[in-house]
Amino acid sequence: MKIFRITAAVVVSAIALAVIFTAPAFAADPFATWLTGDKKGKVKIVNCGGALCGNLVWLLEPNDPETNKPKTDKHNVDAGKQGRPLLGIPIVLNMKPEGADLWKGQVYNAEDGNTYSGSFTMTGANSAELRGCVMGGLICKAQTWTRSN
Repeated sequence: MKIFRITAAVVVSAIALAVIFTAPAFAADPFATWLTGDKKGKVKIVNCGGALCGNLVWLLEPNDPETNKPKTDKHNVDAGKQGRPLLGIPIVLNMKPEGADLWKGQVYNAEDGNTYSGSFTMTGANSAELRGCVMGGLICKAQTWTRSN
């Protein structure tokens, strides 16, 4: 009977260890304010109906050096949006979960005024990669963002 208890304890322990070591890692939390890769802006990522959305909330240089007024979305391909303030514009657009630590949707690039297919990937507890792509993902550009708050 003693051998049976020892064997049972070993089997239970082995199963418990297998569950612990094969369980998926907890996803890092993307909901934060992130410093962009060029360190010139911060984007606040929030939950928008189960997706990720993010707006520009800080700029290193918030004023246009030519006008000394707040920067506007002057490169936007939609002429009707070119006069809107750059602070507050949506950058991360409706990115839906696609797997562990990965969301896909669209990303707006205020530097050229275009919207691209994109992804947001948590690469660590305090780092993420924002990727924008054209031509179905053949050409992509990425930035590493750092948690700011």
